[in-house]
Amino acid sequence: MPHTANHDPASIIQHVYVENDCRDLPLTRNILANLPGRDVRIIAPRSGPDLSATLPGPHALTSGKKHLVLCKNRGRFLKPCPATREYRCCDYQVLNVGMNCPMDCVYCILQAYLNNPWLSFFVNIDDLLAELTATFAETPKTFRRIGTGEFTDSMALDRVTGLSRILIEFFRNQPNSVLELKSKAVALDNLRHCEHGGRTIMAWSLNSTEIMAKEELRTASLDQRLAAAAQCAEWGYKLAFHFDPIIYHPGWENGYKETIDRLFATVPAASIVWISMGALRFLPALKNIATGRFPRSRFFHEEFVLGLDNKFRYFRPLRTEMYRHLAHHLSRHLDPDICLYFCMESDEIWQDIFGFTPEEKGGLPAMLDLAARTKCGQP
Repeated sequence: MPHTANHDPASIIQHVYVENDCRDLPLTRNILANLPGRDVRIIAPRSGPDLSATLPGPHALTSGKKHLVLCKNRGRFLKPCPATREYRCCDYQVLNVGMNCPMDCVYCILQAYLNNPWLSFFVNIDDLLAELTATFAETPKTFRRIGTGEFTDSMALDRVTGLSRILIEFFRNQPNSVLELKSKAVALDNLRHCEHGGRTIMAWSLNSTEIMAKEELRTASLDQRLAAAAQCAEWGYKLAFHFDPIIYHPGWENGYKETIDRLFATVPAASIVWISMGALRFLPALKNIATGRFPRSRFFHEEFVLGLDNKFRYFRPLRTEMYRHLAHHLSRHLDPDICLYFCMESDEIWQDIFGFTPEEKGGLPAMLDLAARTKCGQP
């Protein structure tokens, strides 16, 4: 499905399942009111819909996006980013608000990572806020960078859930943390009059226009993402951008240069806190799943090597070439306080591209903390 002018990924949802101990929660009622005309069913806790008979094989991952389960998270909401010690991690903390995404990126790691094909959203928001409150109280001097975009898109369902407003207004009063909401959507309905206190960073994933058009289905176009970012900057939000995954494809040099030029022609550099770069990497199981679902996509057929984290990566010379190209064009526009960094890369890559390793700057977490404190007015 191509990009659409009236972009709302949640519009794909046709069936809603409500765990019976969630049916009276306020957030459940609000979500159902925002999804009129859908087929709604009450199910037992932890059961999920039975889609096996109607959604065989890879088609389950496609059709499953039409099914939304409203349920409780019965574990912890806040966890460290699932990184690996072999590559430099930023010590990001993940706030788990749901699983899966209504958009459909060919390279999405969730295809090989999640057990269930449907969308799920956690409606026990009071438990989430209570956990955050307790965590912040335990170590009030610890600075935290927290985001919701690890196992789902931060904003793809926001028109129906309204979660962004709840989180933004909560983080407004947390002096030693920032919230990052990362997306490929442009759901701004709940952001305009939100009191954010400068502690929320609105972030978008970016790519070359060819990759965005062909490999990121039901997502917002580059123009839509950049216009949304510029609007958020006008509302006082700080911004971040993530060139991840960087994908080798014919014309990649001009494609990424064009995106970078359009980014800085639209968005004020002074509003940007950080920009990340990460070359395509994927679990071995993902290739067969993705090529089975998207047989016209060709980028999985390049040469890859199995990395130390048991993910396939481009050979180092190609990664270095792509990173050097993007870093060169980004550096022509960067505000001095923007942190440009690699997501999950080795010290050798850092040294080759930037001429230093993170440890020489106090470590990658310290670099990002400094950028957040500087740009977001943190103490």
